[in-house]
Amino acid sequence: MKKIRTLLAAAVITAPLSAQAVELPTQSYLPLNIAQQLANEALAACAKDGYNVSVAVVDASGVTRTLIRADKAGPHTLESSRKKAFTSASMGRPTADFAALIEKKPVVAGLRDMDPNILILGGGLPLKLNGEKLGGIGVGGAPGGHLDQACAQAAIDKILK
Repeated sequence: MKKIRTLLAAAVITAPLSAQAVELPTQSYLPLNIAQQLANEALAACAKDGYNVSVAVVDASGVTRTLIRADKAGPHTLESSRKKAFTSASMGRPTADFAALIEKKPVVAGLRDMDPNILILGGGLPLKLNGEKLGGIGVGGAPGGHLDQACAQAAIDKILK
């Protein structure tokens, strides 16, 4: 009986040690300074074309890393840019792709209702580097989603490539 207790005690003591030997997976993340650079570049790209916009950058989990608004951008643009960034990060595709898909196949319009943070309008792009998902960027306020997307793409081209 004493021998069994000793073996059980040894098992309990060594069990945590074996768990520590397990390697945890690593994950890339979006540093705040890069998120801020992306937002500033997108804002500048739109300003150059005369558009007052808001820009949001979220991490791979959809959590806002930075959110900025041009001086004369509408107040609604803050939330639209955040939701576009969330949608592209969450779904891994440009938000314009989903808008076009819903137009072609109205049966998938339910995509809009999957999460209250989803906004399916052009202007959101996923952020990837070396094939790894980092997050999403969303721009809102230009007179058309294609223009919002162009500003987001200009930021990605300058900062991540």
